[in-house]
Amino acid sequence: MAENTPARTIAAGYDTEGAALELGTVLVDGTPDPEAKVRIPLAMLNRHGLVAGATGTGKTKTLQALAGQLSDNGVPVLLADVKGDLSGLARAGESNAKLEQRAADTGDDWTPTAYPTQFLSLGDGGIAVPVRATLTQFGPILLSKVLGLNATQESTLGLIFHWADQRQLPLLDTKDLRAVIQHLTSDEGKADLKGIGGVSSATAGVILRALVNLEAQGGDTFFGEPEFDPADLMTVVDGKGTVTLLELAERAANPTLFSTFLMWLLAELYEELPEAGDLDRPKLVFFFDEAHLLFADASKAFLERIEQTVKLIRSKGVGVFFCTQLPTDIPNEVLSQLGARVQHALRAFTPDDQKALNRTVKTYPKSDVYDLESALTSLGTGEAIVTVLSETGAPTPVAWTRLRAPRSMMAAIGDDAVREEARKSPLQAKYGEMVDRDSAYERLTGRMTEAAGEEPAAPGQPAPEQAPPPAPQQEDEGGFISKVGAFLQSPTGRQLTNTVTREVTRSLFGTRRRR
Repeated sequence: MAENTPARTIAAGYDTEGAALELGTVLVDGTPDPEAKVRIPLAMLNRHGLVAGATGTGKTKTLQALAGQLSDNGVPVLLADVKGDLSGLARAGESNAKLEQRAADTGDDWTPTAYPTQFLSLGDGGIAVPVRATLTQFGPILLSKVLGLNATQESTLGLIFHWADQRQLPLLDTKDLRAVIQHLTSDEGKADLKGIGGVSSATAGVILRALVNLEAQGGDTFFGEPEFDPADLMTVVDGKGTVTLLELAERAANPTLFSTFLMWLLAELYEELPEAGDLDRPKLVFFFDEAHLLFADASKAFLERIEQTVKLIRSKGVGVFFCTQLPTDIPNEVLSQLGARVQHALRAFTPDDQKALNRTVKTYPKSDVYDLESALTSLGTGEAIVTVLSETGAPTPVAWTRLRAPRSMMAAIGDDAVREEARKSPLQAKYGEMVDRDSAYERLTGRMTEAAGEEPAAPGQPAPEQAPPPAPQQEDEGGFISKVGAFLQSPTGRQLTNTVTREVTRSLFGTRRRR
């Protein structure tokens, strides 16, 4: 092609002097120009992005290619491996005729590459290293999303967490929360809540039933200790960013849990990381696959906090890509924050599909080269309509792009191979065994057995070093607070008290901030 062709003109908008990811090459009238490159500046990746398209259009391979290039540039990546087919990132790909043709079309010097990969599962029972979060750290807003609670029930759950925080009763797992709810619906518990509200038996019943359903789906093995440290996502091995894959096949029955867990990780990173300003490349890139699950039936408070987190996390050097079938799955307030768009083919088989197509077209800059409505329904597998932010922060021209192929293996490595990788991981020693230490359940049951003149049951694990007893609470005319204070001053109470008894503050999502 000559220098003045539309493809070269479009590609000029993607020129960059700094480091960049190369997505592929521009197509005009179905012809790719290997010299007309489409790039995303690494410095713009903390402005977030979107990968969208119908099933079977190549989204997964796009994620794999992006993750591989980020790793090559020393940027750690987290992906939710919903179907298990991203595990091939741990193995080098094998050349074939189709790959050679794709490399020629995209001007790619294709080299088979494996990436440093670590595999995680939500709780016990998965094929990878189990990761967990305590309920105290997870917070009431995110837990309400997992449990499917309405706004009123979410408010009640927030009150329950607040009461447990004030009484220094750690909520580590689901049995802790059940014990607190059962106490607060007793006569003694109702007296404790005077002046700050109450927990109705009906609402408590809804929350308890939702907890039972969560436990039946294995969610109880996710909440507990040792709690996952998000810093373990941000490692670099031999100059390559670590690719962390959250294996989710065994949690297919509860997709809301994994999408909300990713949001928890993002909120934790926001709280922990220092302000970074404008970096030449992000510290970490998150990929939220099946993003529609995060927003479906979400409360107003939950959506507001997602929007706020997405806006603020970029200042910490973290980029977020939402991956879904339709851009309309993403609320406008969040969609407006996504500077890079990689849109695979859409279908328009129904009136609703047509409406979604029309809305999608309006989110892209106008093009003098393409009829976008026609283009979005005509894209081939491994092709996408792309616009990103240039190095100056301006939107680039819309480019019909033939995307680069991943350099890693484009198939699953199998469950046995994932188990072996997890067994060898240094994270296995850190997170492999669940710990059940002194918390709200033991303290409340211990108080009751103490009152009955019996020895309290020992917690599931030896308690850490003893901490000083908490400061005396306000007078409550001989009610529960005074009894708990007297109990904690007793020898048995001192034994049960541990390092968890510390000030609790809560962040954007109501999660407890680490100390």
